[in-house]
Amino acid sequence: MPAPIRLRELIRTIRTARTQAEEREMIQKECAAIRSSFREEDNTYRCRNVAKLLYMHMLGYPAHFGQLECLKLIASQKFTDKRIGYLGAMLLLDERQDVHLLMTNCIKNDLNHSTQYVQGLALCTLGCMGSSEMCRDLAGEVEKLLKTSNSYLRKKAALCAVHVIRKVPELMEMFLPATKNLLSEKNHGVLHTSVVLLTEMCERSPDMLSHFRKLVPQLVRILKNLIMSGYSPEHDVSGISDPFLQVRILRLLRILGKGDDDSSEAMNDILAQVATNTETSKNVGNAILYETVLTIMDIKSESGLRVLAINILGRFLLNNDKNIRYVALTSLLKTVQTDHNAVQRHRSTIVDCLKDLDVSIKRRAMELSFALVNGNNIRGMMKELLYFLDSCDPDFKADCASGIFLAAGSYVRDDSVPNLIQLITNSVQMHAYTVQRLYKALLDDISQQPLVQVASWCIGEYGDLLVSGQCEEEEPIQVSEDEVLDVLEGLLVSNLSTPVTRGYSLTAIMKLSTRFSSLNRIKKVVSIYGSSIDVELQQRAVEYNALFKKYDHMRPALLERMPIMEKTGTNGPAEIVQTNGETESTILDTKHLPNITQPASQANDLLDLLGGNDVVPVIQTTVPTKPASAGGELLDLLGDLSLTGGPTPTPAPSVPMSQPPFLLDGLTSQPLFNDIAAVIPPMTAYNKNGLKIEFTFERSNPNPNIAVITIHATNSTEADMTEFVFQAAVPKTFQLQLLSPSSNVVPALNQGSVTQVIRVLNPQKIPCRNLANNRN
Repeated sequence: MPAPIRLRELIRTIRTARTQAEEREMIQKECAAIRSSFREEDNTYRCRNVAKLLYMHMLGYPAHFGQLECLKLIASQKFTDKRIGYLGAMLLLDERQDVHLLMTNCIKNDLNHSTQYVQGLALCTLGCMGSSEMCRDLAGEVEKLLKTSNSYLRKKAALCAVHVIRKVPELMEMFLPATKNLLSEKNHGVLHTSVVLLTEMCERSPDMLSHFRKLVPQLVRILKNLIMSGYSPEHDVSGISDPFLQVRILRLLRILGKGDDDSSEAMNDILAQVATNTETSKNVGNAILYETVLTIMDIKSESGLRVLAINILGRFLLNNDKNIRYVALTSLLKTVQTDHNAVQRHRSTIVDCLKDLDVSIKRRAMELSFALVNGNNIRGMMKELLYFLDSCDPDFKADCASGIFLAAGSYVRDDSVPNLIQLITNSVQMHAYTVQRLYKALLDDISQQPLVQVASWCIGEYGDLLVSGQCEEEEPIQVSEDEVLDVLEGLLVSNLSTPVTRGYSLTAIMKLSTRFSSLNRIKKVVSIYGSSIDVELQQRAVEYNALFKKYDHMRPALLERMPIMEKTGTNGPAEIVQTNGETESTILDTKHLPNITQPASQANDLLDLLGGNDVVPVIQTTVPTKPASAGGELLDLLGDLSLTGGPTPTPAPSVPMSQPPFLLDGLTSQPLFNDIAAVIPPMTAYNKNGLKIEFTFERSNPNPNIAVITIHATNSTEADMTEFVFQAAVPKTFQLQLLSPSSNVVPALNQGSVTQVIRVLNPQKIPCRNLANNRN
């Protein structure tokens, strides 16, 4: 029989084929010759034939008939035969085929071979396609080679141990003693594979994670040597020493530092060094910086380090490489919820990415832009997003329009909810239609919290109309009492629901106790929330439980349907315009506040205490007088609705005079608000332990009854003061409004200040007493 052609000749012949059919004909002819050679047990050219078969396998043609020939080559004593045999085993065999078990004994013999290269072939094959049975049988040999002094074998044994642990996790402890000295190895290949092995063990076992946390200082030392070492031609890539090992160490540090204060603190400095010293002109440096950012964001890192990480991502957004920009946008999208303010600093760069030609970058930029929307920037962001909506591709228009709609719905003014409820209440003929439409809206989407609040209120008020199907405007829907209660209970446990929404839902369920027959279920739900961690929800539930027990005879009157509301002017005196989003409050108009009428009778006093109080307003809104009837006044309290359609206000708590006054000590020489021409000089309110708080004063231009106080907090110590919260209190005759501070971190060494604006209203124009004379 003539000698078969060589692999190079076969490759050259196949490349001359002009069509797929011609190539297929050549492959079939060669496969027939190889089959004939295998049948004749031709040992001389077996290696050459298997090599050609592997090439055809890589081209996509079937080569399974060569599996047994691979085993014969592995059993050969020639290294060239073993090399092709093991390569064929890795390509043609896997653990789903029983034939692979036949090579277990050959691999075991080769692991104990006197030649390191044969041992390396056996380790590579076991680490590539070893089944769980093979791993159990050969784990002992792998563990021995992991302890050897031969660097060539140790790095291959470490990777093979990773495969063994993945297949048989219970064998993990077998390799624990061998890992003690792995990080002391000077060879970069052994260090690299050792870090991979430690990473695998830490990811799979909490016990191993705790055990290896003591290695953090050693890993930090290795990483520091890498970034501080000079040029090494063996490991240098684009001017950076062994970036592959650096990335692996950073990933292991991320796992070891997650959720552990001591480990995180030990690696903070080296992470800062990597972030500041790594070259960013090449992709190699960008890869290391990206891993550094991921590590910083996952561990308990310092706030300054997190800001540095987000700034690195911000620089990535300016990179010309589209892949880097996409990675940066994706990472910022993951961190925007935890580090919102830091990401906001890069808002303009993110918005610019909306103009990118790459559709993937454009989509990520759009998603991140919507995540950045809050009450402070909604006008500017909506302008940019509307421009994007007008010019974007049709594929983006649906998602963009939906995002704009959701953002607008989430930041409507708080008075929009009671105003819509008042409109619904006054439209008696539309009650059944309205509650049916709102119920359908709840089934489709509960992300728009103001609309959910209105829907919850309407279901509580008109749930009987919903169940009875009395809607004439459209086809009534068939819904049971249990289905309605399921929806309301779902709002109570939904992650999308705000505390205010949960209050509306619980109140709606309570109102349905007089409209539905499912009284036991409603009692059970109310009693569960009597121990809620939300204090407001807990208070409501406790009061509603009291109605079920001690005051059950009054419950029908308290929970009867709301009467038609008389509309009063919106944005009345001293009303603060607030939104559901994160925004500053603004005083629109401030005149004198009329006294709030209190119930006169003992019964009304008692029932007033049972009402819900959602909000403790800084400045009370006007509450008009109304008839003291159980069907009117008391229902407002339980339904969280005054006759203006807003929440029932609660007076702001006052501080006892025995306590040191916080705010008005420096104002004792002038009667507050009465002397408009009086000039109040700046004053130092607090100066202790390095923290200094100064007040400056001015009158409000629209309303002289309002004093505007600006605080300036500075820090002379060497460390930043975090979680800074300023609190103030005023007498009952005054009303106080605290706006959001500029930051909650006071920079060290007087390098910056935190400012916060306070508005104080004296509606009754009562002079401020000299509080300094009342101190104990």
